[in-house]
Amino acid sequence: MQALSVVSEIYPLVKTGGLADVAGALPAALAREGISVSTLVPGYPAVMRALDAAGTVHAFDHLFGGPARLLAGRAAGLALFVLDAPHLFDRPGNPYLDRDGRDWPDNARRFAALAQVGALLGRGLAPGFDPAIVHAHDWQAGLVPALLHFGGGGSPGTVATVHNLAFQGVFPAEIFPALGLPPAAFAVEGIEFFGQVGFLKAALQFADRITTVSPTYAREILTPEHGMQLDGVLRARADRLSGILNGIDGEAWNPEADPHLPKTFDVRRTIARRVNKRALQERFGLPADAQAMLCAVVSRLSWQKGLDILLAALPRLAGRRLQLALVGTGDADLEAAFRSAAERDPKRVGVVIGYDEALAHLVQGGADAVLVPSRFEPCGLTQLCAMRYGALPIVARVGGLADTVVDANEMALAMRAGTGFQFSPPAPGPLAEAIERALAVWADPAAWRRLQRNAMGAPVGWERPAARYAELYRSLASERAPEVAAAPAAEPEGAELE
Repeated sequence: MQALSVVSEIYPLVKTGGLADVAGALPAALAREGISVSTLVPGYPAVMRALDAAGTVHAFDHLFGGPARLLAGRAAGLALFVLDAPHLFDRPGNPYLDRDGRDWPDNARRFAALAQVGALLGRGLAPGFDPAIVHAHDWQAGLVPALLHFGGGGSPGTVATVHNLAFQGVFPAEIFPALGLPPAAFAVEGIEFFGQVGFLKAALQFADRITTVSPTYAREILTPEHGMQLDGVLRARADRLSGILNGIDGEAWNPEADPHLPKTFDVRRTIARRVNKRALQERFGLPADAQAMLCAVVSRLSWQKGLDILLAALPRLAGRRLQLALVGTGDADLEAAFRSAAERDPKRVGVVIGYDEALAHLVQGGADAVLVPSRFEPCGLTQLCAMRYGALPIVARVGGLADTVVDANEMALAMRAGTGFQFSPPAPGPLAEAIERALAVWADPAAWRRLQRNAMGAPVGWERPAARYAELYRSLASERAPEVAAAPAAEPEGAELE
Protein backbone atom coordinates (compact mmCIF):
# COMPACT_ATOMS: atom_id res chain seq x y z
CA MET A 1 0.00 0.00 0.00
CA GLN A 2 1.19 3.51 -0.80
CA ALA A 3 0.46 6.42 1.52
CA LEU A 4 1.19 10.13 1.42
CA SER A 5 2.06 12.07 4.57
CA VAL A 6 1.67 15.86 4.41
CA VAL A 7 3.52 17.71 7.15
CA SER A 8 5.21 21.03 7.80
CA GLU A 9 8.37 19.72 9.49
CA ILE A 10 10.27 16.47 9.62
CA TYR A 11 13.24 15.25 11.65
CA PRO A 12 16.18 15.39 11.03
CA LEU A 13 15.73 18.05 8.33
CA VAL A 14 13.67 20.67 10.17
CA LYS A 15 12.28 20.51 13.68
CA THR A 16 10.50 22.77 16.14
CA GLY A 17 8.87 20.05 18.26
CA GLY A 18 7.52 16.55 18.52
CA LEU A 19 5.60 16.78 15.24
CA ALA A 20 8.90 16.56 13.35
CA ASP A 21 9.99 13.51 15.37
CA VAL A 22 6.76 11.70 14.57
CA ALA A 23 6.84 12.60 10.88
CA GLY A 24 10.44 11.43 10.60
CA ALA A 25 10.05 8.12 12.43
CA LEU A 26 6.62 6.88 11.35
CA PRO A 27 7.47 6.10 7.68
CA ALA A 28 10.17 3.58 8.63
CA ALA A 29 7.89 2.00 11.22
CA LEU A 30 5.06 1.69 8.68
CA ALA A 31 7.43 0.18 6.12
CA ARG A 32 7.80 -2.78 8.47
CA GLU A 33 4.01 -3.10 8.27
CA GLY A 34 4.11 -3.25 4.45
CA ILE A 35 3.09 0.38 3.90
CA SER A 36 5.24 2.63 1.73
CA VAL A 37 5.05 6.25 2.89
CA SER A 38 6.21 9.28 0.91
CA THR A 39 6.15 12.63 2.68
CA LEU A 40 5.32 16.04 1.22
CA VAL A 41 7.20 18.83 2.97
CA PRO A 42 7.87 22.50 2.20
CA GLY A 43 11.14 23.37 0.48
CA TYR A 44 12.76 25.16 3.40
CA PRO A 45 16.48 25.90 2.95
CA ALA A 46 17.51 22.98 5.16
CA VAL A 47 15.30 20.59 3.18
CA MET A 48 16.60 21.81 -0.16
CA ARG A 49 20.22 21.40 0.99
CA ALA A 50 19.61 17.83 2.12
CA LEU A 51 17.59 16.65 -0.88
CA ASP A 52 19.46 14.09 -2.94
CA ALA A 53 19.01 13.23 -6.64
CA ALA A 54 15.79 15.20 -6.88
CA GLY A 55 13.71 15.23 -10.05
CA THR A 56 10.93 17.59 -11.06
CA VAL A 57 7.47 16.02 -10.89
CA HIS A 58 5.50 19.10 -11.88
CA ALA A 59 6.04 22.81 -12.48
CA PHE A 60 3.54 25.45 -11.38
CA ASP A 61 3.56 28.72 -13.26
CA HIS A 62 1.83 30.53 -10.43
CA LEU A 63 1.29 29.12 -6.97
CA PHE A 64 0.15 31.71 -4.44
CA GLY A 65 2.28 34.52 -5.78
CA GLY A 66 5.08 32.91 -7.73
CA PRO A 67 6.35 29.92 -9.69
CA ALA A 68 7.02 26.63 -7.94
CA ARG A 69 8.19 23.09 -8.56
CA LEU A 70 7.22 19.79 -7.03
CA LEU A 71 10.35 17.70 -6.58
CA ALA A 72 10.77 14.05 -5.69
CA GLY A 73 13.89 12.73 -4.01
CA ARG A 74 15.37 11.36 -0.82
CA ALA A 75 17.01 12.83 2.24
CA ALA A 76 18.08 11.21 5.52
CA GLY A 77 16.61 7.92 4.36
CA LEU A 78 13.18 9.46 3.75
CA ALA A 79 11.19 9.34 0.51
CA LEU A 80 10.14 12.94 -0.05
CA PHE A 81 8.07 15.16 -2.24
CA VAL A 82 9.28 18.71 -1.75
CA LEU A 83 7.35 21.85 -2.66
CA ASP A 84 10.10 24.13 -3.95
CA ALA A 85 8.42 27.54 -3.78
CA PRO A 86 11.12 30.05 -2.82
CA HIS A 87 8.67 32.94 -2.47
CA LEU A 88 6.89 30.94 0.25
CA PHE A 89 9.54 28.83 1.98
CA ASP A 90 13.06 30.13 1.27
CA ARG A 91 13.37 31.88 4.62
CA PRO A 92 15.87 31.48 7.46
CA GLY A 93 15.17 30.18 10.93
CA ASN A 94 11.87 28.94 12.32
CA PRO A 95 9.48 27.65 9.64
CA TYR A 96 6.51 29.56 11.08
CA LEU A 97 7.99 32.67 12.71
CA ASP A 98 10.05 35.63 11.58
CA ARG A 99 13.23 36.83 13.31
CA ASP A 100 11.14 38.72 15.87
CA GLY A 101 9.16 35.62 16.84
CA ARG A 102 5.97 36.69 15.07
CA ASP A 103 3.95 34.52 12.68
CA TRP A 104 4.89 35.06 9.05
CA PRO A 105 2.03 37.25 7.74
CA ASP A 106 1.49 34.95 4.75
CA ASN A 107 1.31 31.66 6.69
CA ALA A 108 -2.23 31.08 5.40
CA ARG A 109 -1.02 31.17 1.80
CA ARG A 110 2.15 29.21 2.52
CA PHE A 111 0.33 26.24 4.00
CA ALA A 112 -2.68 26.49 1.70
CA ALA A 113 -0.17 25.96 -1.11
CA LEU A 114 1.24 22.90 0.69
CA ALA A 115 -2.27 21.51 1.12
CA GLN A 116 -3.27 22.11 -2.50
CA VAL A 117 -0.22 20.27 -3.76
CA GLY A 118 -0.90 17.50 -1.24
CA ALA A 119 -4.42 17.10 -2.63
CA LEU A 120 -3.08 16.98 -6.19
CA LEU A 121 -0.59 14.29 -5.19
CA GLY A 122 -3.44 12.36 -3.62
CA ARG A 123 -5.19 12.43 -6.96
CA GLY A 124 -2.27 11.11 -8.96
CA LEU A 125 -0.15 14.12 -9.89
CA ALA A 126 3.07 12.08 -9.63
CA PRO A 127 3.35 9.25 -12.20
CA GLY A 128 3.52 5.87 -10.51
CA PHE A 129 2.39 7.22 -7.16
CA ASP A 130 -1.21 6.36 -6.31
CA PRO A 131 -1.69 6.63 -2.53
CA ALA A 132 -4.56 4.77 -0.93
CA ILE A 133 -4.28 7.06 2.11
CA VAL A 134 -3.37 10.72 2.53
CA HIS A 135 -2.35 11.52 6.10
CA ALA A 136 -2.55 15.22 7.05
CA HIS A 137 -0.71 16.38 10.17
CA ASP A 138 -1.90 19.37 12.20
CA TRP A 139 -3.31 22.64 10.90
CA GLN A 140 -0.57 23.21 8.35
CA ALA A 141 -1.95 20.28 6.32
CA GLY A 142 -5.53 20.73 7.51
CA LEU A 143 -6.98 21.82 4.17
CA VAL A 144 -5.95 18.58 2.45
CA PRO A 145 -9.00 16.52 3.55
CA ALA A 146 -11.35 19.39 2.60
CA LEU A 147 -9.78 19.81 -0.84
CA LEU A 148 -10.04 16.08 -1.51
CA HIS A 149 -13.60 15.96 -0.17
CA PHE A 150 -14.82 18.72 -2.45
CA GLY A 151 -12.79 17.51 -5.41
CA GLY A 152 -15.30 14.80 -6.27
CA GLY A 153 -15.23 11.00 -6.19
CA GLY A 154 -12.24 8.79 -6.64
CA SER A 155 -10.10 10.38 -3.93
CA PRO A 156 -7.97 8.42 -1.48
CA GLY A 157 -8.95 7.92 2.13
CA THR A 158 -7.89 10.72 4.44
CA VAL A 159 -6.55 10.65 7.98
CA ALA A 160 -6.02 13.82 10.01
CA THR A 161 -3.82 13.73 13.10
CA VAL A 162 -4.10 16.40 15.77
CA HIS A 163 -0.75 16.73 17.50
CA ASN A 164 -1.88 19.72 19.59
CA LEU A 165 -5.39 21.16 19.39
CA ALA A 166 -4.16 24.49 20.76
CA PHE A 167 -2.60 25.32 17.39
CA GLN A 168 -5.42 25.65 14.86
CA GLY A 169 -4.37 27.84 11.93
CA VAL A 170 -7.18 30.42 12.07
CA PHE A 171 -7.01 33.17 9.45
CA PRO A 172 -9.19 36.06 8.19
CA ALA A 173 -12.01 35.13 5.84
CA GLU A 174 -10.37 37.11 3.04
CA ILE A 175 -8.13 34.12 2.32
CA PHE A 176 -11.07 31.86 1.44
CA PRO A 177 -11.41 32.68 -2.30
CA ALA A 178 -7.79 31.65 -2.88
CA LEU A 179 -8.17 28.21 -1.31
CA GLY A 180 -9.73 26.37 -4.22
CA LEU A 181 -12.85 25.39 -2.31
CA PRO A 182 -16.48 25.94 -3.35
CA PRO A 183 -18.51 28.67 -1.60
CA ALA A 184 -20.47 26.00 0.28
CA ALA A 185 -17.32 25.10 2.22
CA PHE A 186 -17.40 28.42 4.05
CA ALA A 187 -20.08 27.41 6.53
CA VAL A 188 -20.43 26.33 10.12
CA GLU A 189 -20.56 22.73 8.88
CA GLY A 190 -17.43 23.45 6.85
CA ILE A 191 -14.27 25.41 7.49
CA GLU A 192 -15.81 28.63 8.84
CA PHE A 193 -14.70 29.29 12.43
CA PHE A 194 -16.28 32.30 14.18
CA GLY A 195 -16.29 34.27 10.95
CA GLN A 196 -12.77 33.23 9.99
CA VAL A 197 -11.19 30.27 8.19
CA GLY A 198 -10.05 27.36 10.36
CA PHE A 199 -7.45 25.14 8.73
CA LEU A 200 -7.54 22.55 11.53
CA LYS A 201 -11.31 22.68 11.60
CA ALA A 202 -11.26 21.79 7.90
CA ALA A 203 -9.41 18.60 8.74
CA LEU A 204 -11.75 17.72 11.60
CA GLN A 205 -14.84 18.27 9.44
CA PHE A 206 -13.75 16.41 6.32
CA ALA A 207 -11.16 13.76 7.14
CA ASP A 208 -12.41 10.19 6.94
CA ARG A 209 -10.63 9.40 10.20
CA ILE A 210 -9.29 11.66 12.95
CA THR A 211 -6.54 10.58 15.27
CA THR A 212 -4.74 12.25 18.10
CA VAL A 213 -1.63 11.15 19.84
CA SER A 214 -2.92 9.42 22.98
CA PRO A 215 -6.17 7.78 24.10
CA THR A 216 -6.58 10.06 27.11
CA TYR A 217 -6.12 13.22 25.02
CA ALA A 218 -8.71 11.87 22.55
CA ARG A 219 -11.20 11.82 25.42
CA GLU A 220 -10.08 15.14 26.89
CA ILE A 221 -10.61 17.12 23.68
CA LEU A 222 -14.27 16.12 23.60
CA THR A 223 -14.81 18.38 26.62
CA PRO A 224 -15.17 22.18 26.73
CA GLU A 225 -12.23 22.36 29.12
CA HIS A 226 -9.76 20.89 26.64
CA GLY A 227 -11.62 21.16 23.32
CA MET A 228 -10.34 24.65 22.44
CA GLN A 229 -13.77 25.61 21.01
CA LEU A 230 -13.66 22.62 18.66
CA ASP A 231 -15.14 20.12 21.13
CA GLY A 232 -18.55 20.35 19.45
CA VAL A 233 -17.09 19.43 16.06
CA LEU A 234 -15.16 16.58 17.65
CA ARG A 235 -18.16 15.24 19.56
CA ALA A 236 -20.16 15.24 16.33
CA ARG A 237 -17.46 13.09 14.73
CA ALA A 238 -16.50 11.08 17.80
CA ASP A 239 -17.14 7.83 15.94
CA ARG A 240 -14.26 8.76 13.61
CA LEU A 241 -11.86 9.78 16.39
CA SER A 242 -9.25 7.58 18.05
CA GLY A 243 -6.10 8.03 20.08
CA ILE A 244 -2.87 6.33 19.03
CA LEU A 245 0.16 6.88 21.22
CA ASN A 246 3.34 8.25 19.71
CA GLY A 247 6.59 6.37 19.96
CA ILE A 248 10.23 7.37 19.78
CA ASP A 249 12.87 6.40 17.25
CA GLY A 250 14.83 3.58 18.87
CA GLU A 251 17.92 4.32 16.81
CA ALA A 252 17.99 8.07 17.46
CA TRP A 253 17.27 7.49 21.17
CA ASN A 254 19.47 4.56 22.15
CA PRO A 255 21.57 4.86 25.33
CA GLU A 256 23.70 1.90 24.22
CA ALA A 257 25.05 3.77 21.17
CA ASP A 258 24.32 7.45 21.73
CA PRO A 259 27.23 9.57 20.41
CA HIS A 260 26.11 12.51 22.57
CA LEU A 261 26.81 10.68 25.84
CA PRO A 262 30.21 10.63 27.52
CA LYS A 263 29.38 7.09 28.62
CA THR A 264 26.90 4.76 26.94
CA PHE A 265 24.98 2.24 29.01
CA ASP A 266 22.16 -0.27 29.01
CA VAL A 267 19.67 -1.64 31.50
CA ARG A 268 22.34 -3.95 32.97
CA ARG A 269 24.90 -1.16 33.40
CA THR A 270 22.98 1.82 34.74
CA ILE A 271 25.88 2.61 37.07
CA ALA A 272 27.60 4.07 33.99
CA ARG A 273 25.03 6.89 34.07
CA ARG A 274 27.09 8.45 36.90
CA VAL A 275 29.65 9.64 34.34
CA ASN A 276 26.89 11.37 32.38
CA LYS A 277 25.45 12.87 35.53
CA ARG A 278 28.78 14.48 36.39
CA ALA A 279 29.06 15.83 32.85
CA LEU A 280 25.54 17.23 33.08
CA GLN A 281 26.21 18.87 36.43
CA GLU A 282 29.37 20.44 35.01
CA ARG A 283 27.52 21.68 31.90
CA PHE A 284 24.95 23.46 34.08
CA GLY A 285 27.43 24.76 36.64
CA LEU A 286 26.10 22.56 39.44
CA PRO A 287 28.22 20.87 42.12
CA ALA A 288 29.29 17.33 41.26
CA ASP A 289 27.16 15.77 43.99
CA ALA A 290 26.39 12.12 43.27
CA GLN A 291 23.95 11.92 46.19
CA ALA A 292 21.77 14.85 45.10
CA MET A 293 18.78 13.84 43.00
CA LEU A 294 19.30 15.67 39.72
CA CYS A 295 15.99 16.63 38.14
CA ALA A 296 15.87 18.00 34.62
CA VAL A 297 13.53 19.77 32.23
CA VAL A 298 13.78 19.74 28.42
CA SER A 299 10.85 21.78 27.21
CA ARG A 300 9.34 24.68 25.43
CA LEU A 301 8.83 27.28 28.15
CA SER A 302 5.11 28.00 28.08
CA TRP A 303 1.93 28.05 30.13
CA GLN A 304 0.87 24.74 28.57
CA LYS A 305 4.04 23.04 29.78
CA GLY A 306 3.39 24.15 33.36
CA LEU A 307 6.85 25.62 33.95
CA ASP A 308 5.35 28.40 36.10
CA ILE A 309 4.03 25.58 38.30
CA LEU A 310 7.59 24.31 38.71
CA LEU A 311 8.83 27.79 39.63
CA ALA A 312 6.16 28.05 42.32
CA ALA A 313 7.03 24.59 43.68
CA LEU A 314 10.78 25.23 44.06
CA PRO A 315 10.58 27.13 47.39
CA ARG A 316 8.66 24.22 48.93
CA LEU A 317 11.65 21.97 48.19
CA ALA A 318 14.29 24.21 49.76
CA GLY A 319 16.69 22.33 51.98
CA ARG A 320 16.33 19.04 50.14
CA ARG A 321 19.32 17.42 48.42
CA LEU A 322 17.93 18.25 45.03
CA GLN A 323 19.28 19.88 41.85
CA LEU A 324 17.49 21.21 38.78
CA ALA A 325 18.91 21.47 35.24
CA LEU A 326 16.60 23.18 32.74
CA VAL A 327 17.09 23.58 29.00
CA GLY A 328 14.45 25.27 26.88
CA THR A 329 13.24 28.42 25.24
CA GLY A 330 9.90 30.13 24.90
CA ASP A 331 8.01 32.81 26.82
CA ALA A 332 10.31 35.69 27.73
CA ASP A 333 8.85 35.98 31.24
CA LEU A 334 9.55 32.33 31.99
CA GLU A 335 13.04 32.54 30.55
CA ALA A 336 13.77 35.52 32.81
CA ALA A 337 12.23 33.82 35.85
CA PHE A 338 14.38 30.70 35.48
CA ARG A 339 17.50 32.78 34.93
CA SER A 340 16.70 34.60 38.17
CA ALA A 341 16.16 31.30 39.99
CA ALA A 342 19.60 30.12 38.84
CA GLU A 343 21.21 33.39 39.93
CA ARG A 344 19.61 33.15 43.38
CA ASP A 345 20.59 29.54 43.96
CA PRO A 346 23.40 28.55 41.56
CA LYS A 347 24.30 25.42 43.52
CA ARG A 348 20.82 23.97 43.04
CA VAL A 349 19.49 25.44 39.78
CA GLY A 350 21.21 25.52 36.39
CA VAL A 351 19.59 26.95 33.26
CA VAL A 352 20.44 26.91 29.55
CA ILE A 353 18.08 29.03 27.47
CA GLY A 354 17.86 27.63 23.96
CA TYR A 355 17.68 24.17 22.46
CA ASP A 356 20.43 21.82 21.43
CA GLU A 357 19.78 18.24 20.36
CA ALA A 358 23.05 16.95 21.80
CA LEU A 359 22.36 18.60 25.15
CA ALA A 360 18.88 17.08 25.19
CA HIS A 361 20.46 13.62 24.88
CA LEU A 362 22.91 14.38 27.69
CA VAL A 363 20.01 15.49 29.90
CA GLN A 364 18.19 12.22 29.34
CA GLY A 365 21.33 10.17 29.84
CA GLY A 366 22.51 11.98 32.98
CA ALA A 367 19.49 13.19 34.93
CA ASP A 368 17.99 11.07 37.67
CA ALA A 369 14.47 12.34 37.00
CA VAL A 370 12.76 14.39 34.28
CA LEU A 371 9.96 16.80 35.17
CA VAL A 372 6.95 17.25 32.87
CA PRO A 373 4.36 19.35 34.79
CA SER A 374 2.15 20.11 31.76
CA ARG A 375 -1.36 21.49 32.16
CA PHE A 376 -2.28 19.48 29.09
CA GLU A 377 -0.13 17.21 26.96
CA PRO A 378 -1.43 15.45 23.83
CA CYS A 379 1.26 12.78 24.12
CA GLY A 380 4.70 14.02 25.02
CA LEU A 381 7.94 12.48 23.84
CA THR A 382 10.20 13.74 26.64
CA GLN A 383 8.89 11.21 29.15
CA LEU A 384 9.29 8.39 26.61
CA CYS A 385 12.92 9.32 26.00
CA ALA A 386 13.43 9.64 29.75
CA MET A 387 12.17 6.11 30.38
CA ARG A 388 14.35 4.72 27.60
CA TYR A 389 17.38 6.36 29.25
CA GLY A 390 16.53 5.47 32.86
CA ALA A 391 15.64 9.00 33.96
CA LEU A 392 12.42 8.51 35.89
CA PRO A 393 9.65 10.86 34.71
CA ILE A 394 7.64 12.96 37.18
CA VAL A 395 4.56 13.97 35.23
CA ALA A 396 1.14 15.55 35.51
CA ARG A 397 -1.68 13.04 35.12
CA VAL A 398 -2.97 14.43 31.82
CA GLY A 399 -3.16 13.29 28.20
CA GLY A 400 -0.39 11.04 26.98
CA LEU A 401 1.55 11.47 30.22
CA ALA A 402 -1.20 9.58 32.03
CA ASP A 403 -1.14 6.88 29.34
CA THR A 404 2.60 6.26 29.29
CA VAL A 405 3.93 6.60 32.86
CA VAL A 406 2.99 3.98 35.46
CA ASP A 407 2.83 5.72 38.83
CA ALA A 408 5.11 4.25 41.50
CA ASN A 409 2.52 4.49 44.24
CA GLU A 410 2.68 2.38 47.38
CA MET A 411 1.03 -0.68 45.84
CA ALA A 412 3.12 -0.44 42.66
CA LEU A 413 6.29 -0.29 44.73
CA ALA A 414 5.16 -3.30 46.75
CA MET A 415 4.63 -5.16 43.47
CA ARG A 416 7.98 -3.94 42.12
CA ALA A 417 6.11 -2.08 39.39
CA GLY A 418 6.01 1.54 38.26
CA THR A 419 8.03 3.55 35.74
CA GLY A 420 7.80 7.06 37.25
CA PHE A 421 5.61 9.37 39.30
CA GLN A 422 2.30 11.05 38.47
CA PHE A 423 0.58 13.96 40.19
CA SER A 424 -2.76 15.69 39.88
CA PRO A 425 -3.96 18.35 39.47
CA PRO A 426 -1.19 20.31 37.73
CA ALA A 427 -0.40 22.69 40.58
CA PRO A 428 2.64 23.55 42.74
CA GLY A 429 1.55 21.55 45.79
CA PRO A 430 0.91 18.23 44.01
CA LEU A 431 4.11 18.64 41.96
CA ALA A 432 6.16 19.23 45.13
CA GLU A 433 4.53 16.19 46.73
CA ALA A 434 5.41 14.02 43.71
CA ILE A 435 9.02 15.17 43.88
CA GLU A 436 9.01 14.35 47.61
CA ARG A 437 7.74 10.85 46.79
CA ALA A 438 10.54 10.47 44.25
CA LEU A 439 13.08 11.63 46.82
CA ALA A 440 11.83 8.97 49.22
CA VAL A 441 12.43 6.26 46.62
CA TRP A 442 15.77 7.86 45.67
CA ALA A 443 16.87 7.26 49.26
CA ASP A 444 16.47 3.50 48.60
CA PRO A 445 18.96 2.75 45.78
CA ALA A 446 17.66 -0.78 45.20
CA ALA A 447 14.08 0.44 44.79
CA TRP A 448 15.24 3.23 42.45
CA ARG A 449 17.14 0.76 40.27
CA ARG A 450 14.06 -1.45 40.03
CA LEU A 451 12.03 1.49 38.73
CA GLN A 452 14.83 2.33 36.30
CA ARG A 453 14.79 -1.22 34.94
CA ASN A 454 11.02 -1.09 34.59
CA ALA A 455 11.20 2.23 32.75
CA MET A 456 14.00 1.16 30.42
CA GLY A 457 12.05 -1.97 29.49
CA ALA A 458 8.81 -0.13 28.71
CA PRO A 459 7.57 -0.39 25.08
CA VAL A 460 8.19 3.22 24.02
CA GLY A 461 9.10 2.53 20.37
CA TRP A 462 7.00 2.73 17.23
CA GLU A 463 6.15 -0.97 16.88
CA ARG A 464 2.75 -0.88 18.57
CA PRO A 465 1.68 2.56 17.29
CA ALA A 466 2.72 1.66 13.73
CA ALA A 467 0.62 -1.50 13.87
CA ARG A 468 -2.37 0.60 14.95
CA TYR A 469 -1.85 3.09 12.12
CA ALA A 470 -1.44 0.26 9.62
CA GLU A 471 -4.69 -1.29 10.81
CA LEU A 472 -6.43 2.09 10.46
CA TYR A 473 -5.04 2.65 6.96
CA ARG A 474 -6.06 -0.81 5.75
CA SER A 475 -9.52 -0.56 7.24
CA LEU A 476 -10.12 2.82 5.62
CA ALA A 477 -8.69 1.74 2.27
CA SER A 478 -10.92 -1.33 2.29
CA GLU A 479 -14.00 0.79 3.00
CA ARG A 480 -13.23 3.23 0.20
CA ALA A 481 -12.13 0.72 -2.43
CA PRO A 482 -15.63 0.18 -3.96
CA GLU A 483 -16.30 3.93 -3.96
CA VAL A 484 -12.99 4.73 -5.62
CA ALA A 485 -13.41 2.02 -8.23
CA ALA A 486 -16.87 3.28 -9.20
CA ALA A 487 -16.04 7.01 -9.25
CA PRO A 488 -15.25 8.83 -12.49
CA ALA A 489 -11.95 10.64 -12.73
CA ALA A 490 -12.22 14.25 -11.56
CA GLU A 491 -10.16 17.27 -12.45
CA PRO A 492 -8.56 18.70 -9.31
CA GLU A 493 -9.87 22.05 -8.19
CA GLY A 494 -7.56 24.76 -6.97
CA ALA A 495 -6.97 28.47 -7.15
CA GLU A 496 -3.82 29.94 -8.64
CA LEU A 497 -2.31 26.54 -9.41
CA GLU A 498 -1.04 27.02 -12.93
